[in-house]
Amino acid sequence: MREASVGFQCPECVKQGQASVRQPRTLAGGAISTNAGAVTMVIIALNVAAQLIVMVTGGTSGRFFQDGAMLGLGVYDGEVHGVAHGEYWRLVTAAFLHGGLLHLAFNMYALYLFGPFVEQTLGRVRFILTYLTLAVGSSVLVYLLTDFRTLTIGASGAVFGLFGLALVFLVRTRQNITGMLVLLAINGLISLQSGISWQGHLGGFLTGLVLGLVFAYAPRERRTLVQVATFVVLWAAFVAAVFWRTSDLAGRFMILS
Repeated sequence: MREASVGFQCPECVKQGQASVRQPRTLAGGAISTNAGAVTMVIIALNVAAQLIVMVTGGTSGRFFQDGAMLGLGVYDGEVHGVAHGEYWRLVTAAFLHGGLLHLAFNMYALYLFGPFVEQTLGRVRFILTYLTLAVGSSVLVYLLTDFRTLTIGASGAVFGLFGLALVFLVRTRQNITGMLVLLAINGLISLQSGISWQGHLGGFLTGLVLGLVFAYAPRERRTLVQVATFVVLWAAFVAAVFWRTSDLAGRFMILS
């Protein structure tokens, strides 16, 4: 027993009472974190670390960069490389590589602005799964629609996915979205410039919209089930798309090999 303000309390009874109290959750059903943005900072740190490694391993012509960038199919150093050659890690690693410090700075600033908001809304676990899914969704559309010999890199596809999520969350909570729409319009126009992967931006944004709608509007009583099912369906679609594109490139692979 322990002394309380009035009489005494049984420690076991207190624990049972605390366990029966429903814990507050985020809009998406995640656990509320007291350190919102921690995962975002880790992702930023990983991007910075990757850039430092690129700088000390030969820059954009070095193997670390070449082997991590998104590439459908190509030949360098006398060898065949690319996702179609079984290098599936490129679908993820490309989102952590950048063409230079300015490219890195722009993407990390956008991630710093929007990452904590989405992370706080989702909770850490959902945010980690979401960011990975956004990165892969971006790369998959690049794989499908971009010239297979083109190297594509950058976190902007995943960042566009965060834009999509943020837009849905703002609508769901009935906040003003004018600024968000202006931001999307400006970045959409920039995406059409030469040398910028509109395919990656579109892939990330569409993936973000789908996840945002599920996180924001899934019925509360079946929220987790619907979210898990959505992730499963998205990843199944990614696998199917990669398999189809790889099969499509099989003839070119035989020529290159």
